[in-house]
Amino acid sequence: MGIKETIKKIKESDNFWIGLFRDFLFVLIVVAIFSSISYIALGRFSPMVAVESKSMVPNLNIGDIIFIESSDRSKIITYEEGKKTGYLSFGYYGDVILYMRSGNEKRTPIIHRAMYYVNKDEPMWPGGPSAPYAGYITKGDNDNTNAVYDQQGSISYLQPVKKEWIIGVARFRPIPLIGCVPLTMRGNPACFNQ
Repeated sequence: MGIKETIKKIKESDNFWIGLFRDFLFVLIVVAIFSSISYIALGRFSPMVAVESKSMVPNLNIGDIIFIESSDRSKIITYEEGKKTGYLSFGYYGDVILYMRSGNEKRTPIIHRAMYYVNKDEPMWPGGPSAPYAGYITKGDNDNTNAVYDQQGSISYLQPVKKEWIIGVARFRPIPLIGCVPLTMRGNPACFNQ
């Protein structure tokens, strides 16, 4: 039997197992196409992340799915630069970035706004300590839960975000609530504790 006949037989079969195989193959093809398009467009095979906390409210909420463009393809515009040029992202000046805490890939990444960039030995904020190295000063948009910069609090204490720690830049509009599914499946009840 040739390839054409085999494909025709699989397409037309009423057998449960062959039908299951067809469905699995279809899903696999769709995922491969989506991943390929995602990589071409955003530089990442898995471009979506779910927001896990209230730190970016009102601009991003728990359970929002956001698309991340690879940091290799993005020029990060800080709050400081955005305010001068009028550039807005997610309702506020500057870009929202996804970064690894202290460069640790095993910890849950943080999604906060890049406020400004400091060079080594510059004060990290007015009257603050000198930066041990160059990097971004970041902060969540929610002033109730994030009243100070990440580098002043427990998120990234006295550690500017190095460029190599940045996973990517948030792009497009968030998709609300869809992220509750993967969060709940991973045992994170954040969507139900709002």
